[in-house]
Amino acid sequence: MATGAKITGAVTRWWWVRHAPVPNPEARCYGQSDKDCDVSNHALFQHQARLLPKGAVWYASNLLRARKTAEQLALHGADMRQLNIDPNLAEQHFGEWQGLTYVEIAEKHANNHLFWLGPPEHRPPGGESFVDLRDRTVRSIDRLTEEHRGRDIVATAHGGTIRAALAHAFDLHPEAAVRFEIDNVSVTMIEHFEQADPAHAWRVAFVNYMPRDLVVARAAALA
Repeated sequence: MATGAKITGAVTRWWWVRHAPVPNPEARCYGQSDKDCDVSNHALFQHQARLLPKGAVWYASNLLRARKTAEQLALHGADMRQLNIDPNLAEQHFGEWQGLTYVEIAEKHANNHLFWLGPPEHRPPGGESFVDLRDRTVRSIDRLTEEHRGRDIVATAHGGTIRAALAHAFDLHPEAAVRFEIDNVSVTMIEHFEQADPAHAWRVAFVNYMPRDLVVARAAALA
């Protein structure tokens, strides 16, 4: 922020949490398939729960893994009084690609994109593109930011959803947005300044915060 600059008005803070890991030994695309998740890393949930603010309004996507992650954070100390469900926060729907392995998608659909299942503008048969995901996510972000102006909002969602939120905050091209790394149970915090120029009303405080030692220790214990 420039020296002497002053921003007044409400600050709305979004605390985005990606869902817990989904067991996926065959490395299949699941997208909006309603998969369960592994919430057994109690030390990780306790650590992340302590990061989250008290008195926040909570939202999750309609998918089980997002709802279950929110519930586990609450069981480990996060101050969740009510969990609201918003289907617009769900992961990208990959249509006919869901259920295929990532290798099959690459071979059958000539996907050579390094960071996503396909170019962000590409819409898989029967599904939606990352651009579609971004557009529906942004509609909810804008609506909920207005509805809960000046509050903390905790949203348990998905890697694609959180990348869409970052694209909105940074005004990023979709190709740039999919390059963010968003780990399971990581926390990303984005702030909206009500009375700022709309062209730069969003600030990203941090992205993909994870206590790496707890993740590495858990992986070693399971090996």
